[in-house]
Amino acid sequence: MDATNGKFLCFPSSMDVRTRDELDMVDLSAQVEAQVSDTGIQRGTVHLFVAGSTAALTTIEYEPGAVSDLKAAISRLAPADLHYDHDARWGDGNGRSHVRAALLGPSLTVPIQEGQLVLGTWQQIILVELDIRPRNRTIHVTVSGTGSEKRRDQ
Repeated sequence: MDATNGKFLCFPSSMDVRTRDELDMVDLSAQVEAQVSDTGIQRGTVHLFVAGSTAALTTIEYEPGAVSDLKAAISRLAPADLHYDHDARWGDGNGRSHVRAALLGPSLTVPIQEGQLVLGTWQQIILVELDIRPRNRTIHVTVSGTGSEKRRDQ
């Protein structure tokens, strides 16, 4: 139990992110860290969920080589030049986007210890845009666990 009454607390919020194009990868780590810090949670988890069926969340060493490698791997898993039944049915050309998003997944959970995200030294949280055009994305964030009873901004 926690020294502050052992209460389990939950703080839902969201982040809005504008993406530039297909396979845009946006580092969310600093924003997530700030949201965790604002809650006062010391031990628990932060859960992230991107609303939409053509985007994903994951972690990576966010540096140009690893980002380029991930983009290439995603392109090999669901190539642009294949036939997709989704495209044939809807005519919007983003069948590969839906397949890629399903493979990577829309959510991520990261532990919190001593008020900090538990990530590896070179591990960052990223949003991966998989649609074929820029999008406005909403990432739903739920910080839960034990710690301070009040948000620091209240």
